Amino acid sequence: MTMKRTLLNSAIGLGLAVGFSAAAHAETLTIATVNNGDMIRMQGLTEDFTAKNPDITLEWVTLEENVLRQKVTTDIATKGGQFDIMTIGTYEVPIWAKQGWLTSLNDLPAEWDKGDLLPAIAGGLSVEGELYAAPFYGESSMVMYRKDLMEKAGLTMPDAPTWAFIKEAAAAMTDKANEV
Repeated sequence: MTMKRTLLNSAIGLGLAVGFSAAAHAETLTIATVNNGDMIRMQGLTEDFTAKNPDITLEWVTLEENVLRQKVTTDIATKGGQFDIMTIGTYEVPIWAKQGWLTSLNDLPAEWDKGDLLPAIAGGLSVEGELYAAPFYGESSMVMYRKDLMEKAGLTMPDAPTWAFIKEAAAAMTDKANEV
């Protein structure tokens, strides 16, 4: 039985994706991931995973982020099949899900509760209510600004500023006469 291509960004998801294969014979899964500290820690879970799944061998392909993004995007878009599991980011999830390149994770086993995910993270990994990736870690962004310069420019920072607003505010707060 062949494994469905499943794209996840989680060691938890890795275990769940493999569980979907129900392979009756030895199988090797090739996993493409970035070479950052978090993904190296994920690879450290291999021994535990293979102890629980002795018929499955994990083969890790670790690449620099830009190289990884290019290779996995090409592989998935051309249905190359080079990788069985890939770590991807929140940028790719909605694009790839809409292309039909991802498997929904909405029907996960009961022991994995997607309600445990922070709503903002779950939202970034979902399309139209369907969860398509499981996080291994999360990141956030924040905007820091000087209130006095914002007030001087006659602007008020909205609760959820857009990047267009940030650009407009930065231009309005820049002292053109003293630019470096």
